[in-house]
Amino acid sequence: MTNTAALWYFESVNLFRILCPTKIKKLAETHVLIAFKRDELINMPVAAIPQIYLIVNGRVKIGRQSANVDEVASVILTQGEIFGQLAGAGGESRGDFAQAVDSVTICPVTTEQLKGLMYDNKELSFKILKLIGLRIVKLERKLELLVFKNARTRVIEFLKDTAVGKGVRFGQETMIPTKLTHKDISSLTGTSRLGVTTILNDLKEKNLINFNRKQILIRDVDSLE
Repeated sequence: MTNTAALWYFESVNLFRILCPTKIKKLAETHVLIAFKRDELINMPVAAIPQIYLIVNGRVKIGRQSANVDEVASVILTQGEIFGQLAGAGGESRGDFAQAVDSVTICPVTTEQLKGLMYDNKELSFKILKLIGLRIVKLERKLELLVFKNARTRVIEFLKDTAVGKGVRFGQETMIPTKLTHKDISSLTGTSRLGVTTILNDLKEKNLINFNRKQILIRDVDSLE
């Protein structure tokens, strides 16, 4: 995987309806969506006009290739979530990458278009600022888990955070619609794949969770430990 500029992203949001130029009459006719095949790298050359990218459908993995060639995933983004480059942020280029997990369509939006939308819509401006604040909090939390918590705690906290951000409540239970593999969870939590499998199976045996290839069901998020 080739080096690129540092990548940023917003998860657990859906800004597609208000940011995609196809939703704006004067921009719709000239705007083009971009499709990528499964496992294809999403190349984002540092252009004269920087862009952000909204996910129309499919999933995108944001990660980094470490010095020993191991892949470390930061997040797997889904429909409506956004990502982009920190072009011109200074410093050395890093091994960050964005990759299509399955067939993906993305919507490019220039920073100038985003500025125009934010200028005309104060509510959108406040929402973007709030997302930046939440992003910082999540980064701090993830760092704390990696440094101070054991593998079991990291996996459980990942399940809880995902339940809060993307889960659907059914009474006391929470269903997380996900196609995440044990390998994905391993990469996202800094845990071995065998460790993830052992922890999930233990939680299942204790009837704290249930899971298959399409979803994870948490019996009670508050009692998950």
